[in-house]
Amino acid sequence: MKKRTLYILMSSIVVLTSIFFVAVYFLGLNNELEKVANIPDKNSEPVFDYLINGDFSNPLNKPMDVAKIGEFLYVTDTNNKQVQVFDVSGSTFFRFGKEGEGEGDFRFPYGIAGDEKENVYIADLYTGKISIFDSKGKFIKYFEEQDKNNKVIEAPAGLRITNNKLYVTDIKKSSVYIFSLDGKKELEISQGQNKDDRMAAPNAIALDDNKNIYVSDSGNQRVLKFDKEGKYLATINGSSDGNGQSTFVNPRGVGVDSRGILYVVNNLASSVSGFDKDGKKIFEFGTMGEENNQFYLPNGLNIDENGLIYITDTVNQRIAVYN
Repeated sequence: MKKRTLYILMSSIVVLTSIFFVAVYFLGLNNELEKVANIPDKNSEPVFDYLINGDFSNPLNKPMDVAKIGEFLYVTDTNNKQVQVFDVSGSTFFRFGKEGEGEGDFRFPYGIAGDEKENVYIADLYTGKISIFDSKGKFIKYFEEQDKNNKVIEAPAGLRITNNKLYVTDIKKSSVYIFSLDGKKELEISQGQNKDDRMAAPNAIALDDNKNIYVSDSGNQRVLKFDKEGKYLATINGSSDGNGQSTFVNPRGVGVDSRGILYVVNNLASSVSGFDKDGKKIFEFGTMGEENNQFYLPNGLNIDENGLIYITDTVNQRIAVYN
C-alpha cells in the first residue's frame, strides 16, 4: 500500500511538473505573440522625438535644409548666411560660412547633401553655385560642370547624392539635372507625363531603394515620380489617382524611408504627409503652431540611415526630429 501511495505521489509530481513546463512554454509563446501584435503597423506615422534649436548666442534663422552626413547634422542657416553643424543630440558643434560671393561665402545657402567622403555640398540659390566643403567646414572647391560651354545650373535648390551621382533641382530652369561627381551631365528631366506637362519651380528631390526619383514640383502642387532613367512613372498630389485636386499647398522637402513610405512637406499647410508605394495618402501630421508636433512653414526633410526624420521648421527656427 505504501508502495502504491509512493507511486501515485511520484506520478503526480511528474504530471504537475509537465503541466508547469507546458504552461511556461505557452505563456512565453503568448508573450511573443503579444510582442508581435504590438509591432507598429507598417504604415504607421512617425512619432515626435525632440527639437534642435541651436544655442542662444547664435540661434538658427530660417533653416532651409538639413542633411545627416557622417555623425553630424548639417543645416543651411539661410538668413545667417552660414551652415550650422550639430551632433545627433542637438548640441551645436561648429558653424561655417559668411555673407559674400567669394569662396566659402553664401548669399542664400539652400540645398545640402554629403558624399561618401563626408564632403558637404551646399547649393546657393542666388549665386547659382554649388560649394563643396570638407566635413570640418573648410572650402574645397566649387562643383564644376564638365561642359563649360553649355553650363545648365542657374538656380540650384534641392540636392541629393546617391551612388556617386549628384541630383540637382533648378528652380529657375524648372528642371532636374543628374551629374557624375566629376561634373558630367548624365540626365535632364523637365517634364511629367508628356512634353506639354512641364515642371514649375521644382524644389526638392529624393530617391528610394529602387533608385526611383521623386521631385517636389512646387509650382504645380505635386510630386513627380520617375525611374532611374528619368521615365515618368506617376503623379502624387493627395488625390486618389494623382489627377484630381491637389491637397498640397507649395510642397517642398521629400524623403523615402526604409518601408518605402514617401514623405512630403506641405509648406503652406505646415504639415507633412506620408504616401505608400501606390501613391495613396496614409497619414498626415503637424499643424501650424509653436508646440511639439507643430510647424510654421516647414521646408526641408531628410531621413538618416537609422530612420530618424529631420524637418526644418523655418519660422520657428528649429529642426524637428521624428522617429
